[in-house]
Amino acid sequence: MSLVATHSRTFPIFKGLLLHSWRKTGQLFLSHDTSEVDQKNTETLKKKMRKTREKPSWLENVSWEEKLADVVTPLWRLSYDEQLQIKQKHQEKILSQVSGYISGDNNGHFSSPTDRKLVFPVLSILPSPVRDGYRNKSTFSINRGVDGNPKTVGFYIGTGRQRNIVCVNGDHLLNMPEKHKLVARCYQDFIRQSALEPCLLFHAGGHWRELTVRTNAVGQTMAIVYFHPQTLSPEEVITHKSELVDYFTQGPGAICQLDSLFFQESTMTRCTHEESPYQLLHGLPHMYEEVLGFKIRISADAFFQVNQAAAQVLYGTVRDLCIPPSDISRVGGTLLDVCCGTGAIGITASPRVDRIIGIELIEQAVKDARHNAALNNIRNCEFIAGKAEVVLPEVMSQLSSAGGGLTAVVNPARAGLHYRVVRALRNHSDIRRLVYVSCKPDGEAMRNFRELCCAPDQKKKLTGEPFSPTLAVPVDMFPHTPHCEVVLLFER
Repeated sequence: MSLVATHSRTFPIFKGLLLHSWRKTGQLFLSHDTSEVDQKNTETLKKKMRKTREKPSWLENVSWEEKLADVVTPLWRLSYDEQLQIKQKHQEKILSQVSGYISGDNNGHFSSPTDRKLVFPVLSILPSPVRDGYRNKSTFSINRGVDGNPKTVGFYIGTGRQRNIVCVNGDHLLNMPEKHKLVARCYQDFIRQSALEPCLLFHAGGHWRELTVRTNAVGQTMAIVYFHPQTLSPEEVITHKSELVDYFTQGPGAICQLDSLFFQESTMTRCTHEESPYQLLHGLPHMYEEVLGFKIRISADAFFQVNQAAAQVLYGTVRDLCIPPSDISRVGGTLLDVCCGTGAIGITASPRVDRIIGIELIEQAVKDARHNAALNNIRNCEFIAGKAEVVLPEVMSQLSSAGGGLTAVVNPARAGLHYRVVRALRNHSDIRRLVYVSCKPDGEAMRNFRELCCAPDQKKKLTGEPFSPTLAVPVDMFPHTPHCEVVLLFER
């Protein structure tokens, strides 16, 4: 039985019996034993983590591979159960700040962590179905390696400020699939054969830059090579692009069996497809993933969760919180999907509502979302390109006269939601349920939580009835790292 299916069936029980138990006993019910570790085990875990954090791997006689693993996958030395316990405790600590703010404890600022009490249930962390090699997207840098070779492809140890950067290959990293490692090794071989130098610093010249590798569940592989043209003529760039294609299609790199090879020329650190188009040099323009039975098209720069198996758990959880299975018989209303990306959340929830309205900044992602809706024969989805803080107020004014139930889901980047987006959501009285998906709840998202839940504030133009957090569900998307996604349900 799949994890998603199990979670979906237990959710109505959770909302009923669990919340009743929560209100009656004031204690937190968790869905598996990792949350009930006794005091002795908890102290043992804390000692292990302190030892891991305090391990001076920069100074000890440890390998460069271990040093890199400690940076990229800090929890790799622990068992998966221990990793989940640590993440559970960490998320409860973060979410207790929300509880503290709601209960008025010094506006969420505490003198002692022991004073923080959760006032809403936190489900135990949902584990990733895949623990090793789960990443479907990896970006490799170029810099001087351990041997001093500036054409080394891998990941950084050190900082530019301290001028101690060393690039170490990632062949040993637990979260990296073998195909990504293979493509990175071949790219390193190619640039070492190339007459062009790598671009380590823009002002210092050089051309070859990062490599991004994307794969999907059926084994397709997309490689994206980033390139600084400097003063090369267009004809010279074409020559080097041809050499790149030849290497990966007819040369040693053919072992990678790339389905797509993209090339982006840019004089900036990062830029969008609109600013500098991704040039398809070989193969297919897109690849596809499947989420909860729906096909999702992935473009070169499109956002998709890096762990496809865990994404099914995440999106199933979000869908059930937006429209609980117990309400499916009463299909109707509108789901407002803010920061919708390629439309995965709205599309997977579309059978349960009358209408989906998605808003996304990146135009290519909106094109993908529209394509995904058509691909899945979904006709109740509308996707709008633009800044959410600009588009949303106008959309909300139109929805005011539309009638019907209105639920919102937001899935912003680490920077959180723009204050105008929070204001528009807060002040629209028809939104009674809001689901917030956060990859960093202790960052800017915390400001969003406070603005959603604070008392009405005329100065901030937060005049609507405040929301209250009623449920939190952590989902482990990133095994071997301290990070996870948290899905928060707010109601009023």
